[in-house]
Amino acid sequence: MRFVDEISVEVVAGRGGDGSTAMRREKYKPLGGPAGGDGGDGGDVIFEADERLRTLFDLRYKRVLRADSGEHGRGKDQYGARGESLTVRVPVGAQLFDADTGEQLADLDHVGARFVAAKGGRGGRGNMHFATPTERAPMRAEPGEEGERKHLRIELKLLADVGIVGFPNVGKSTLISVISKARPKVADYPFTTLVPNLGVVSRGDERSFVVADIPGIIEGAAEGAGLGHRFLKHIERTRVLLVLVSVDPGEGRSPLHDLETLKSELSRFDAALATRPMVIAMSKMDLPEVAEALPELRAALASDGVEVSAFSAATSEGVESLLDRVEALLAAHSEPVAPRTQPLPVPPHKQAQVTDEDE
Repeated sequence: MRFVDEISVEVVAGRGGDGSTAMRREKYKPLGGPAGGDGGDGGDVIFEADERLRTLFDLRYKRVLRADSGEHGRGKDQYGARGESLTVRVPVGAQLFDADTGEQLADLDHVGARFVAAKGGRGGRGNMHFATPTERAPMRAEPGEEGERKHLRIELKLLADVGIVGFPNVGKSTLISVISKARPKVADYPFTTLVPNLGVVSRGDERSFVVADIPGIIEGAAEGAGLGHRFLKHIERTRVLLVLVSVDPGEGRSPLHDLETLKSELSRFDAALATRPMVIAMSKMDLPEVAEALPELRAALASDGVEVSAFSAATSEGVESLLDRVEALLAAHSEPVAPRTQPLPVPPHKQAQVTDEDE
């Protein structure tokens, strides 16, 4: 399936039906009178959050979402039927913005959340409403009103408690596959993860939390290097960040340099995200060169009171203690985090990018 997290679409509500101009002509009713019914109201365009959806791909090629118009009124006091509303289902976490003004219109952050994006036009009144003692046979009726029309920008921001961030190939996907039932693609080359992955971590006694693994962030992501900042929006709602560092002899970087770079890129994306509660962890502790680099990293961060966890997803060593730290930090920061209310600007060379995810 394709992972699509940003689209633009036009929504058009239904037009109201016209009122009818009709006169009553029935046997034994010689005086007759006006009998034109009202037109039906136009249908609304409604967005609803659906927990079964994970992407906006179904809307990728639907440029216009249009609700039905109301029926016209008819004679014999018959009202036109209301136009059927169009319910558009989107993933939980979708945000709707006015594409022209940038104003946020809705944040569908829970299952079943609904928002009327475009209101249907009102149906016109038939001539039966215009009869007066001095005008008993009016031959006028109201036309139906046009429905609302808007251009929307829809952004998907995944809902997770913990966001896993780190350079490419530090073991983020391996970790999420070990601690949850998520099965992301795992390989020994950079940028294996091309789309965010969600997993539920069960801790027993009906305790659990949701983790999000996003594609690797590298230096210069703000300028579009690697996959850029495109997927960082998916951890805006997280309460805790799990920052992974390791040793990659082929790249010649140090864990401390990686950590400073990651914090800098987070700050350039969103200053609030850079101050989010963090758990710093050294991954791949089953490798000798990683074990040798751990004391240096701990010593460098000890002066700031920062504790560094260490684990190996391959052997499961240290994984449980790492999850204990994450869970404790979640308990200390239980308040939900509101994401930014402005749409994320996308670099021009990334605007049309859509990535493939194999199932």
